[in-house]
Amino acid sequence: MTVEFALNAEVRSDLGKGASRRLRRNVSMVPAVIYGGDKAPQSISLLAKDLAKLLENEAAFSHVLSLDVAGTKESVVIKALQRHPAKGFVLHADFQRVVAGQKLTAHVPLHFINEATAVGVKQQGGEISHTINEVEVSCLPKDLPEFIEVDMAAVEVGQTVHMSDLKLPKGVELVALAHGNDLAVSNIHASRVKAEDEEGAAE
Repeated sequence: MTVEFALNAEVRSDLGKGASRRLRRNVSMVPAVIYGGDKAPQSISLLAKDLAKLLENEAAFSHVLSLDVAGTKESVVIKALQRHPAKGFVLHADFQRVVAGQKLTAHVPLHFINEATAVGVKQQGGEISHTINEVEVSCLPKDLPEFIEVDMAAVEVGQTVHMSDLKLPKGVELVALAHGNDLAVSNIHASRVKAEDEEGAAE
C-alpha cells in the first residue's frame, strides 16, 4: 500500500530570527523554507504537531511530499531539519522542490537484513557494527527508493561492507561514490567477550 505524505502550510511574511521565535512560541508553528526548481524560495510555516506526526514515519524522509501552501500544491523532499539540541523537536525545516524529469538528491535509510543469520555472527560468534544508517542518493523523483537493503548474510568476521557493495535500485546513484568516497557501511568484528575469554585461556 502506498502512503501519501501530505502537509498543509501557510505563507510566512513575517521574517527574521525574532519572527521565527515568536512563531514557535505563540502558535506551535515551525518556520520553514521551500527552494529549488525555477521558482524563488518561499518562506512558510507548518503546524508543529502535523510535522512531528509526519516524521514519526521513517519513510517520510525518502518520499516526495505534497505541501499544500495556501491552496497551491508543491511536490518537495525534506532537505534539512534543524532540531532543538536537548529536546529534539524541529526548530526549522528546509524543503526542496521536486521537478519531474530533473534529478534530486535525498537521504535514504539503510535496512540491514540477515544479521542474526550472518556467517560472521551465527557461525563465527562475531558482532555487527553499523558505521552509517543512511545514504545520500541521486535519482529522478520516480526512482526515489524508500530504503536500501544491506544484506549481511555472507559477511564474515573481519569483513567490512562498503557503499560499493550495496545493490542499488535502477536509476539510483550514491552521491559519496560519485565523488570517489567508498565509505564503510557496516562490519562484523570478533565479540569482545569471546576475545577476552580467549586471552584468559592463553594466559
